[in-house]
Amino acid sequence: MSDALEFTQSEPLTLGVELELQLLTTRDFDLTRGASDLLRAMDYDGRNGDIKLEITESMIEINTLARASVDDIADDLDSLRGVLVEQCARNNITVCGGGTHPFHSWPERRISPGERYEQTYARYGYLAKQFTVFGQHIHIGCATADDAVWLTQALGPYVPFFIALSASSPYVDGVDTYFQSARLNAVSAFPLSGQCPVLADWNDFLAHYEFLRDCGIVASIKDLYWDIRPKPEYGTVEIRVCDTPLSIVPAAALAALAQCLARKLLRERPVFHPGRALQVARYNKFQACRYGFDAQISCPEKRRQEGLRESLASLLDVLGEEAKALGCQRWLDVLRRSLFSGMSDADWLRSRLTVHQNLHDVVRDSMDRFRELRHPAT
Repeated sequence: MSDALEFTQSEPLTLGVELELQLLTTRDFDLTRGASDLLRAMDYDGRNGDIKLEITESMIEINTLARASVDDIADDLDSLRGVLVEQCARNNITVCGGGTHPFHSWPERRISPGERYEQTYARYGYLAKQFTVFGQHIHIGCATADDAVWLTQALGPYVPFFIALSASSPYVDGVDTYFQSARLNAVSAFPLSGQCPVLADWNDFLAHYEFLRDCGIVASIKDLYWDIRPKPEYGTVEIRVCDTPLSIVPAAALAALAQCLARKLLRERPVFHPGRALQVARYNKFQACRYGFDAQISCPEKRRQEGLRESLASLLDVLGEEAKALGCQRWLDVLRRSLFSGMSDADWLRSRLTVHQNLHDVVRDSMDRFRELRHPAT
């Protein structure tokens, strides 16, 4: 086995959150090429995490520190949001959430400086610029490499829930796509996107990775665009399917769901059949992207379809014990209110277009929503 990938042990169930955000002009709220200039001028000491480039200059990413509690994740996100809003104002630009920009033109995007970004552009061509989409990634700490490989697969059937709860990308190229989350269609264009294959343990993962590497398909773990993947250098499992929400509260709430779900799965170790789950995973992912809470998802164990809304409500109910132990029930309640109101971020964006009749003002409202300081009800 190669020693190129070594799993760094981390504290179980610790969390980290990454948010990819949109940089906008203050003139018409289109995307702007401001990331490098923004970072060069930034006055920030890193106390709550990192702010860094993403693949194009119209994107900026904030990363929290590794934290044990969702409350601390929320504090980091709030602090990073405040720093970014203030620094953007000094540079005559602004920032917002959302999984896609509703009307930007992808050929106008500029690849960020850096060897990896340049290699990605050289390898994937126009797909790299079309990858100007915005997601939330959630890291969950694992005690062992085998736990990480097991959890990567055990979380797979829950991907549709994370998609529906975070959906905030109904518009692409100025058009309503009729999807709740159109962002993932851009991700799916990459050859190593999709689901993790069936893997027995860490050694099996290494063998699979080495096979891909020897065949010239991957050069690093970052070349695996799986929906959920192990992240060996951090000692985590990374959930990658969420759109970036329009504000930081749902972002923290999604981290709470990931933490509670991981605790339950690792504690109970339910028997599941990853091969069967893979047979319906692509269909269920499409359903969640297209219909959100109204999706019908296929259950391979029961050989039938079930409403995503009802299945998600049941899951939030059974996670009560985990939420109590982790001190994050109020964050799960944020998701519960969204589910029962039937108002996702995608629905909110459509409601703003009904009011304004133009997407420029919809983006302006999104910007205002991201700037607001919001807390869940206690």
